[in-house]
Amino acid sequence: MNRPAPPPRPRLRTRLAFLHAGLAFGCGVLLLAFVDLPLISAGQTARVPGGGDLTGGQPAGPAAGGRATGNLAEVLRYSVIALVLIAAVAIVLGWAIAGRALRPLQVITAAARSMSADNLNGRLRVPAAYREFGELADTLEGLIHRLRGSFSAQRQFIANASHELRTPLTVQRTLLQLTLADPDAGTGALRAACRDVLDLGQQQERLINALLTLAGGYQPIERWERFDLAELVRTAVLEHRAEAERREVEVRTALGPAVVTGDPRLAVILVTNLIDNAVRHNHPRGIIDVATTAPGRLTVANSGGVIPPAEIGRLFEPFQRLGTDRTDQTEGHGLGLAIVAAVAEAHHAPLSARSRPEGGLELTIDFPPAHPATPGCAADDRRR
Repeated sequence: MNRPAPPPRPRLRTRLAFLHAGLAFGCGVLLLAFVDLPLISAGQTARVPGGGDLTGGQPAGPAAGGRATGNLAEVLRYSVIALVLIAAVAIVLGWAIAGRALRPLQVITAAARSMSADNLNGRLRVPAAYREFGELADTLEGLIHRLRGSFSAQRQFIANASHELRTPLTVQRTLLQLTLADPDAGTGALRAACRDVLDLGQQQERLINALLTLAGGYQPIERWERFDLAELVRTAVLEHRAEAERREVEVRTALGPAVVTGDPRLAVILVTNLIDNAVRHNHPRGIIDVATTAPGRLTVANSGGVIPPAEIGRLFEPFQRLGTDRTDQTEGHGLGLAIVAAVAEAHHAPLSARSRPEGGLELTIDFPPAHPATPGCAADDRRR
């Protein structure tokens, strides 16, 4: 059963006008009470033969036909008239004052209504005299600026993801068309084409898994658990040992105990992407230094090409690569550090990166220290 909708409340301007009128009316009542009470007087009027009245002299007795009179009715009549005039003037002035005070809010509302996801370039201009509304307008403009950046990044992300997914599909279609168009294609050629198509399919699968991981990294952590960051790093280093040796990269570790709280599954993804990025974007006979220190700091530094400091922030955006070695599809899709940034943000873990003068990159992530109470703790407990 649907509940009836509540009646619409009066507009703010109307409520302010009536509030102003009520205050003025109340003040008028008090003022008139203090002014009129001393003016109220009572007296007697004596009627004498011949039609004359005797007042102010010797009081006339009842035998003389006298009667008592006063000015209370006249005072009340003029007071009521004054209160009605005060209320009317107060309503008019209150309506005008409220309209003038709320005018900047109307300007902000009109400017906000004219904006959309495709047009966020409007300005919320408020006169300097309205300082409070000016602060509100500045806050809203900051929000609009962030939304504009978010929408632009979203469009760029969709375009890049579409390009990354379309390229393998185009290559697959070309391989199949060329193979089918060759009348002399034998079993070997068909098998080779199938293997190439399978390889491209695996490339697409890796990209889709990376996109799903990136999306999951932006989700808030529902349950926080205690785990030793050093153990996760030690396992990830062992898994990348063979790849590092193949690329002639030396991995050096200094793993001290670092018990932290978070999602260990996401932490594994973060550590794996960090080490994988350090191995891929290195040079032969390069080095990788991995360290964990209490209470929850993870540091990964690798040698490699010199990275301009101005380009470091772009590395954590999806599908962004630096240098010719990062444009090759065999070196990943440019999602590794974006996933690292997303997982770090989900853990409320500050992430810092700096380019090394001799070449390469150094990243530091500070995970939240372990919860002192229980091995597992709810997200609400963590945020208190």
